[in-house]
Amino acid sequence: MLKIGICGIGGKMGKTILEVLLSRGHSLGAAFEIEAYPGFGSDAGIASARGDLNVAINKINKDDLRKVDGVIDFSNPKATLELLEMLNDLKKPLVIGTTGFTEEDKKKIKEASKIMPVLFSPNMSLGVNLLFKLTETASKVLGNDFDIELFEAHHRFKTDAPSGTAKKLLEIIKDSVSNLQDAPLVYDRTKKNEKRTNKEIGVQVMRGGDIVGEHTVYFAGTGERLELTHKASSRETFARGAVAALEFLSSKGPGLYDMNDVLGL
Repeated sequence: MLKIGICGIGGKMGKTILEVLLSRGHSLGAAFEIEAYPGFGSDAGIASARGDLNVAINKINKDDLRKVDGVIDFSNPKATLELLEMLNDLKKPLVIGTTGFTEEDKKKIKEASKIMPVLFSPNMSLGVNLLFKLTETASKVLGNDFDIELFEAHHRFKTDAPSGTAKKLLEIIKDSVSNLQDAPLVYDRTKKNEKRTNKEIGVQVMRGGDIVGEHTVYFAGTGERLELTHKASSRETFARGAVAALEFLSSKGPGLYDMNDVLGL
């Protein structure tokens, strides 16, 4: 069993990951949060209503990182890069579920993966990763003859838009359809006042309530339409995937992995 560190333990995902890793027989080895977090300095178990786990919530530091077999990160890009730099020296596995990275940030993640095992995925669920594969297949078969649009919805507290999962879907579409490789993303048609072209991808973003996550890719043709949809109803779906990802990563050498590697897709 593994001693796992959680970065972003004060968030909803962090608390759910804690529950899942404990249910799978692992132990919490370290807990990281910003100093402004109300539970900062207290026991991570008490802050999560689990009871005393003898692990204090601290800012990211090497002493605590030395105690763990790997880290699961659901925080923010700035914290992830700080974590990445420290783990680089320790060469310990890192699962990154954080989104909102710039292209420069992604280059740093890729560089670090040459020294340590890193699993980087915008979405840890089995269903979403199957959606990635189905979108790739549908794009290759239908893309040049069908209009492709994407819709995503999340809870009102999510700060980045479109979601990391949506960006991955858009990347898959562009890589799979020759005439869409340089296609612009259209977020607002209200000011265009012109018909749709064959070289654009429409993107719609919704934020509201407690929506865990919804993604739909539309393939609209003449006389028919294909819709590929995934709806998440519980964060536990992503937490189970994240813990499974670290279990997978714990036996791997340096490299940049994703959920396809975990699931064997």
